[in-house]
Amino acid sequence: MFYYVLKYVLLGPLLRLVFRPRIEGLENVPASGPAIIAGNHLSFSDHFLMPAVLKRRITFLAKAEYFTGPGLKGRLTAFFFRGAGQIPVDRSGKEAGQAAIREGLGVLRRGELLGIYPEGTRSHDGRLYKGKVGVAVLALTAGVPVVPCAMIGTFEAQPPGRVVPRIRPVTIRFGEPLDFSRYAGMEREKAVLRAVTDEIVYAILTLSGQEYVDEYAAVVKERQAAGERVPRRTPLG
Repeated sequence: MFYYVLKYVLLGPLLRLVFRPRIEGLENVPASGPAIIAGNHLSFSDHFLMPAVLKRRITFLAKAEYFTGPGLKGRLTAFFFRGAGQIPVDRSGKEAGQAAIREGLGVLRRGELLGIYPEGTRSHDGRLYKGKVGVAVLALTAGVPVVPCAMIGTFEAQPPGRVVPRIRPVTIRFGEPLDFSRYAGMEREKAVLRAVTDEIVYAILTLSGQEYVDEYAAVVKERQAAGERVPRRTPLG
C-alpha cells in the first residue's frame, strides 16, 4: 500500500516536477509476467525515478546499509526503502551473492518485475562499468527476459555526494527485451554467464551512449581512493 502512496501521492509527483522525465520505449516492458529490468546506475535518484515511470510495481535489490542505520533517521530510512519496494541484501561475505540471487528469484517466481544494476554500485564518474554476472544467473535460472534501461542525465542532476538534486530534465530509455532462452540450463557455465552479462551491458551502453570501462566499478573506486591513477579503457563491443 505504502508503495503506491509514494508513487502516486508523495514521491512520484515531486520527482516528475523536479526531473521532468522523458520516457522512451516503455512499451518494451512486459505488461505482465516476470522480467528483469537491468539499468545503469548514475545517481541515488535512480532507485525512485524508474519505479515512478513504470506502470507496474518493481522491486530492487538494495544494499543492506540502507536498512541498518542508527537512530530515528536510520529507522525512517529503512521504513522508506521498504515502502518503496526495496529488498535489503548484505553485500559482504561469501554468502552475499547467493543471498541476492535467492531474493531476486523469489521476486521473479511471484511473476513480478525485478530491478537490478549489473555494475553492482553507482558510477562515481558517469561512465558505464563492467557488469557482474549475477544478472545472468537470475535471467537464466528463472528463464525470464531482460529489459535494458538507460538513465540519462541523472548523474548531472544528482552526482554522488549531492544531497539535493538539481532541477533539470532526464531521460529514461527502455530497450527491447533480451531473450536468453538459447542458454537454458547453462547457468553454471562461467563463459556463458560472462557472455550474457556482456550482452546486457552492451545493450545498456547502446541506449545510454556512456563511455565504457572494462573494469568493475568497485575495484576502480578502491584504486582511486588509494591514490592510483586509473586509465580509460573502452573495449566492449
